[in-house]
Amino acid sequence: MNQNGMPAKLYNVGLNYKKANVKVRGAFTITKKNQKLLLEDAKKNGIKGIFVISTCNRTEITGFAKHPFELINYLLKYSNGTLEEFIKVSNVYKNKSAVNHLFNIGTGLDSQILGDYEIVGQLKKSFKQAKKAGTTNAFLERLMNVILQASKDVKNNTKLSSGTTSVAYAAVQYIIENVLHFNSKKILNFGLGDIGKNTCKNILEYTSNNNITLINRTFEKTLEFKKSNPTILIKDYSALEEEINKTDVLVVSTGSDFPTINHTHLKKGRPILILDLSMPENVDPSVKDIPGVTLVNVDELSKITDKTIEVRKKEIPKAKKIINEYKLEFNEWIAVRKYVPAVNALKESLQTIQNEVIDFQSKKLKNFNSEQAEIVTSRVIQKITTQFIKHLKQEDTSADVSIDVMSKIFNLNKTDFNGKN
Repeated sequence: MNQNGMPAKLYNVGLNYKKANVKVRGAFTITKKNQKLLLEDAKKNGIKGIFVISTCNRTEITGFAKHPFELINYLLKYSNGTLEEFIKVSNVYKNKSAVNHLFNIGTGLDSQILGDYEIVGQLKKSFKQAKKAGTTNAFLERLMNVILQASKDVKNNTKLSSGTTSVAYAAVQYIIENVLHFNSKKILNFGLGDIGKNTCKNILEYTSNNNITLINRTFEKTLEFKKSNPTILIKDYSALEEEINKTDVLVVSTGSDFPTINHTHLKKGRPILILDLSMPENVDPSVKDIPGVTLVNVDELSKITDKTIEVRKKEIPKAKKIINEYKLEFNEWIAVRKYVPAVNALKESLQTIQNEVIDFQSKKLKNFNSEQAEIVTSRVIQKITTQFIKHLKQEDTSADVSIDVMSKIFNLNKTDFNGKN
């Protein structure tokens, strides 16, 4: 229930790469700071269970609300997107559809590059953030645990994530396929987040290029990275413009909320390939108008396909079969959880009868052993309630009818069985 007394439903609202281009997704990005503020705001206003995920490919809010507009309003409040834009590119999932969508995200089926498991780590971080903010609940906890179990099962028992393919990998593939004599070209990597690190590692692994320079705003991070990658050159942030105008390929993944590379950094007429792996875009899109500049963003890189993707597509039916098993397990948990008030009410009624009978017999019979009688009858009560649960879970069972019958047999109001009083 929400604060207005109306039943809350599970919703997932947001947008992703399927309908929204890189510019629109950038407008709807919710910064880490704003994610925390959003969760605090929702908690203060009585939202019972909510978490936020905002990556280069998607921004989505999952939570319980009376109406999806409650969650959409939070998304609009804490991003730079507009309602008009949201209506054009949005997705709104409810209850089972929301659960299905989260399973697809968590297992890589909904990744921009099929089977990319980077989203799993991002999902974990988002939920951990919500848990720290106190905006999770038993339902979301259980759901996330089952999704992560399914994700691990799919990864270990299918080829959905076979080979190596990600935005960082796609960037290296683009360099290999489009830059002549790429092994002798000077490459500058600006930014040392997860994507920046992976891009550097992929260049080292998939090429023979030993002319790679790394710049990050925090110089200590570059020093730390160089310890395990000694062939990479590192420069201070103050040398950025100078290094850009020496390089042939510039890879940008700074994770900033605004462009970190613009016209002032580039010399006109000097050929340079710029790969912007950031979301929102960290390279001002207008730099592509400068003669000699070729700018490629995340969406263009994600179009790179190879045999790996074809192998992964064939694994989709196997992955879906595994996912369905975990969804069945989750649905069974929901069913049991739904019937807990009824089962508890039945148990309490039987325990009342138990106490009355034991009390009566202890007064009537000489040497009556109350402790043994309690042990035996408690086991009988446990068997009866277990059987009742099995009955309620059967497909051909009408739970409402069964609960109504039980309430009449034990002379209790039906509200005692559904936990509403």
